[in-house]
Amino acid sequence: MPSSLSAALFELALANRIVANEGVLDAFGHVSMRHPDRPGRYLLSRSRSPELIGPGDLIEYDLDSRPLAEPGVPQYTERVIHGEIYKARSDVMAVCHHHSPAFMPLLATGTDYVPVFHLGSIGGMKPPFWDQHDEFGDTNMLVVKPEEGASLARALGPHWMVLMRRHGVTVAGSSLRECVYRTVNSHRNADFQVRAMLVGAITPLSPGETKLSAQNTGRTTGLSRAWEYWIMRLAKAGNLPPASKKKTAGKRAAKARARGARSKKRRA
Repeated sequence: MPSSLSAALFELALANRIVANEGVLDAFGHVSMRHPDRPGRYLLSRSRSPELIGPGDLIEYDLDSRPLAEPGVPQYTERVIHGEIYKARSDVMAVCHHHSPAFMPLLATGTDYVPVFHLGSIGGMKPPFWDQHDEFGDTNMLVVKPEEGASLARALGPHWMVLMRRHGVTVAGSSLRECVYRTVNSHRNADFQVRAMLVGAITPLSPGETKLSAQNTGRTTGLSRAWEYWIMRLAKAGNLPPASKKKTAGKRAAKARARGARSKKRRA
């Protein structure tokens, strides 16, 4: 857990950019974390593409997904996914909702996710499916009502990942870094699984192998090595987030001033 709120905000911005840089998130999807000092609150960005998120974009919410202060910016409509999971699971410290292209063949066909290589064990053996239509009928497929988020949280149950039929995946973690690790490696596993199915019958890890391999995350340096590696890849891409909330806000103000100056020139 980061040592201060400012460090937590930076790490959450970093997490959003990492998951985007690794090909899991695009313009859509989001990563949140439980507030490091107030377990009855969580932090989530304003409505923005994850690859662009900085510390200044992050909003503090209560577990009913209401902002603690009016942010004055658009918010994610599916934030109840996060709030209802934090409400249901006190052990969850971070949540990622995504629409990974690697998962879509599984989600469209109702095919179980199974680990086909050791790092894929972090997603679990056959995590549960949730079909919004079963309980709510025809919808616009977005999880926007508290009762929809609560239904998804019930489907997640004690697991760390839930597959959303014809929609996406929601991943939880006991820490932000673990959530990112589970998100990226389950995405890779889904890609390998679908490609292997095109070649022939797959032989997944056994339940025992899945359990023991998943435990490596907390018992080896794998998690810290992966985090360091993903930060290096993000740095090479030139897309590390700004170092502070103040810098992000300052950049937005500078852009607004520049727009105003251009507008004045045109009027002149």
